[in-house]
Amino acid sequence: MDDLSRLADQAGQGLLRIDGDLLIAHANDTAHTLLRKRPGGLVHLSVMEAFLDHRVEELMTEAHQDATALEFDGPQERRLLVRVRPVRGWSADVGSGWWALLEDVTELRRLQRIRAEFIDNLSHELRTPLTTIRLLTERLADELEATEVPDRIRDRVATIDVETGHLVQMVNELLDLSRIEQATTTLHLEDLAVRPLLDAAVARMRLLADRSEVSLRVDVPADLPEVRGDPERLAQLLLNLVHNAVKFSPPGGSVTLSAVPEARSVVIAVADQGVGIARADQARIFERFYKVDRARGRGQGGTGLGLSIARHIADAHGGSLRVESEEGRGATFLVTLPVSRTVSGAEAGPPAG
Repeated sequence: MDDLSRLADQAGQGLLRIDGDLLIAHANDTAHTLLRKRPGGLVHLSVMEAFLDHRVEELMTEAHQDATALEFDGPQERRLLVRVRPVRGWSADVGSGWWALLEDVTELRRLQRIRAEFIDNLSHELRTPLTTIRLLTERLADELEATEVPDRIRDRVATIDVETGHLVQMVNELLDLSRIEQATTTLHLEDLAVRPLLDAAVARMRLLADRSEVSLRVDVPADLPEVRGDPERLAQLLLNLVHNAVKFSPPGGSVTLSAVPEARSVVIAVADQGVGIARADQARIFERFYKVDRARGRGQGGTGLGLSIARHIADAHGGSLRVESEEGRGATFLVTLPVSRTVSGAEAGPPAG
């Protein structure tokens, strides 16, 4: 434990060992500093006495969760992040309880607010002139239809309209991503059947798929449990994934949307038969502004924000988004979402592992 505590101290993080009675059995120096306690003063305190926030105690009573995190206001107007993980039986004398890792995120959140305010202001300042340009371009294109002008003029006006549309999309997605990251967009959670979500995504992408000569297929078992989520946000997530899958599928290819239950989650898969994604690129495709086109060797357009937005939506639901792919053998994006509370409490078995 001493070696582990020293390692956490060097990383600037607090480490606490909490026993099954929610009493602190051990705390390193950084934990005492972050919680403004004298050296050794945390030991034997209850979680409530140490953190002064009932939500931290509630996290630890949710014993079915493998790991969870919570931000709370610490002493002296500091913003602290606590990550809680149940103790596993790696040593016979450890017993039950939890590990708690503390981190001061005050400065990080301040910088994130500055960035969010900048993006918000910039987006609103750009929207008005871009909207004006698009309207003028559309009017100019209509007027050219009744005028004898070279085809290259019409092509250039059309190009202006397309590129302006890309800029409008980027501004909207950048603003949307910023709001999701800052959690300023409230999720309206409800129990949702998975099949209608997938069918709706396929219906909205049908025209693009037909134009690209790509078939769309949904494969979902009839007894699939419902998930807990925001229907609008999950629709946005699925549309981004299906759009990418269609865009990078060859003519005559297919995109399959499927779903299977897994522990207390449902895993939705969107699989294509495209060129795949190089292993070296797979860790980066969820970064904002990273162009998936380059990773997949295609010249398709895009803002580089769609997958980043999709991952943040999955994370906001307490789920995850990952990719499995081999070059030349397509790519499969896997969305893991928690099942509804009714299923989680009454039907689901013990967590895997």
